[in-house]
Amino acid sequence: MKIERFLGGGSLLADGYVIYQHEGESCFIIDPGYTPRKYVDFIQKKELRPVGIILTHLHGDHVGAADALQDVFDCPIFMHEADAYVYTGHVDKMLKDGDIFDLGGEELRVISTPGHTKGSICIMSDKSRACFTGDTIFDTDLGRTDLTGGSEADMKHSICDIIDKWENDITIYPGHENGCNMKMVRKYNKEFLTLRDGHER
Repeated sequence: MKIERFLGGGSLLADGYVIYQHEGESCFIIDPGYTPRKYVDFIQKKELRPVGIILTHLHGDHVGAADALQDVFDCPIFMHEADAYVYTGHVDKMLKDGDIFDLGGEELRVISTPGHTKGSICIMSDKSRACFTGDTIFDTDLGRTDLTGGSEADMKHSICDIIDKWENDITIYPGHENGCNMKMVRKYNKEFLTLRDGHER
C-alpha cells in the first residue's frame, strides 16, 4: 500500500492521507482537511479513482474538504455511526467496529476507539502493518478528551484494551504530528504510558 500524506490548512495543521496500491487504480481519501486542491491535483496526477472518503471523526480540521472532494470525484463519505448521528455534514454510510474496506485486495479494518469523540475510529491494515489513528493517538501524546463527545474513561479503554495490544511493528499515521511505530510509542509517548499504567493524565 502506498501512502501520501497531506498537511491541511488552518491553525491545527491536521494530516490527511490518500492511500492506494498502484497509479491508475482505486484509492481512499482519509481525513481531508481544508485544502481540497492538493488532493485533487495529486489524485489526477496519479490517475487514481477515489472509491471513498473515510473520516476518523467529526471535527472540522479532518472533514473540511470532504464535501468538495465528493463533488469532484462522486465517491461516498464514511463516518462511524456514533459521530454521524451528531455530525452536521453529509455522510453516505455509517460505519461500525469491524467493518472492512477493500483496497485492491488489501483489507482495511475499522476499529472503534472512542475517547476523543464517541465515534472516533482507527483504520488498520494488517498486511501493511499500518494504522490511521485520527486524533486518538499521536507519536508523543493522545487526543484531547475535554471537547464535546470526549471521554477520558473511553480513551483509557481504547488505549488499554485495544491499542496497547498492537504489536511494535505497527506504524501509526495520526491526524496530527508525525507517524511512528508502536515500539516508539511505548518508549516516548508519556500520555499513552500514563493512561496505560493507571495514572491520571
